[in-house]
Amino acid sequence: MASTYDLNDLKTRMQKSVASLKDELGGLRTGRASASLLDPVSVEAYGSRMPLSQVATVTVPEPRMLSVQVWDRSMANAVEKAIRDSGLGLNPMGEGQVIRVPLPELNEQRRKELAKVAHTYAEQARVAVRHIRRDGMDALKKAEKDGDMSQDDVKKQSELVQKATDDAVAEVDTIVAHKEQEIMQV
Repeated sequence: MASTYDLNDLKTRMQKSVASLKDELGGLRTGRASASLLDPVSVEAYGSRMPLSQVATVTVPEPRMLSVQVWDRSMANAVEKAIRDSGLGLNPMGEGQVIRVPLPELNEQRRKELAKVAHTYAEQARVAVRHIRRDGMDALKKAEKDGDMSQDDVKKQSELVQKATDDAVAEVDTIVAHKEQEIMQV
């Protein structure tokens, strides 16, 4: 068998794409506050952009409130601005080193927008899985062409790659359906 083709490697890469989707969806807001909501926020700090988690601690003191404890008091305004400009629809209120971020009630329109964002993330994950499938199929074709694998073996392995792809896409669909249900729940 060719060293370039490894079914387990392809499956691992597909699972990484699914895990990445889970991380992205974790940042999408549902009705409850979650510290991971602010994970995508990056702050202009010390001459470069860095993740919020590297300049502050995010906690959830109440179900509809986030508290951001900035480590360096001089960064408070930059953190507040980064949260406001993040596109998450949040309005932070600075109180010295602590920034309170109340989470507004989600209206129907905002829920639909969040569901669309979830579907966009899911489509990106599906595309990533399909790219991995294509890499596997290309490796199989090359192995066949180079004489490293028989036509029958290529056919069997192609079916295994397709099955792994179908499983990964089905998992993506399940995850996004669950997240959409969570978002739309009032």
